[in-house]
Amino acid sequence: MKFLMKIALVWSVLLTSTSLFAQSPQKEKIIFDCDLGDDIDDMYALALMLASPEFEVMGIVMDFANTPERGKMALKLLYELGLDDIPVVIGRKTSDVYSPQYIWAEGFDQLKPSPMDAVEFISSTLEKYPNEVNLVTVGPVPNMKDLLDKDPTILQKAKHIYAMFGSFNMGYNSSTTPSPEWNVVADVEASKAFVEADKGGKITYVPLDVTAFVTVSEENRNLLQMRNSTLTDAICANYVLWRYMHYAKDLNYVPIVYDAVAIGVILWPELFHIEEGYVEVDDKGYTSINKEKKPNAKIALHINEDEFMQRMMKRLLLQNLDKN
Repeated sequence: MKFLMKIALVWSVLLTSTSLFAQSPQKEKIIFDCDLGDDIDDMYALALMLASPEFEVMGIVMDFANTPERGKMALKLLYELGLDDIPVVIGRKTSDVYSPQYIWAEGFDQLKPSPMDAVEFISSTLEKYPNEVNLVTVGPVPNMKDLLDKDPTILQKAKHIYAMFGSFNMGYNSSTTPSPEWNVVADVEASKAFVEADKGGKITYVPLDVTAFVTVSEENRNLLQMRNSTLTDAICANYVLWRYMHYAKDLNYVPIVYDAVAIGVILWPELFHIEEGYVEVDDKGYTSINKEKKPNAKIALHINEDEFMQRMMKRLLLQNLDKN
């Protein structure tokens, strides 16, 4: 009798384990297209993505300006975290501009970037996993234009696109007047091509309206420094170098994590108010919503920034990504 009870108990444990495994949520595939190394927000966004178990990171793609130097930063971070299996892809280089943050990875050569260029990597991944991959772009969009030049319908094969892009009702410095947002105005031609492409309505713009308010306080910066993990040390080291950017030298200038908010829209959509609209870009890099046309996109227009920051800090502080 005891033997039969043991057998029943074993089967019960096995069935429970199988049931739990079957119910485990499937990870969201994600490609992250960024201009890492300019503003510090790209590093925060990359860190938040890597610290989030909800994601299966398919690749990190460098976009705009000095893309090879940007790639070294991503490669060094992944190497130090033991995440060598995530490919780093170098997008088209558009300038030789050098950022102080590039010093952090200067001379790093333990890992090499993917042999594929941005267009080949993104298109082949979307083709291989149609309607499964979230494409996140948080920098200027020449990679997107190059992608569309090759195949005007390719973006329709993404599961969804999230773009830190634009300014509709709010601008920089909490202005109530829209601004020509950097990711748009840096390459207006590419921005127009990106906005006008048929994406099957599968895009959410994450503009200054929700990103320009999300700042990392001195208290939170101190917590990141005291955490002393590989990931938080990378954030802090790059924060120090970022302070040598011309606009960040004033110590009263608080870092704004624009790009991390785009990751937050995927993780915590309940923190945002999202509306539909037809998005346009003019020749000066201003974005607007044309109310006379049928909506072709979603736009995040309000955020619970305090709750977002609490959740982001919890992810960054409680992660344990140190290389074993």
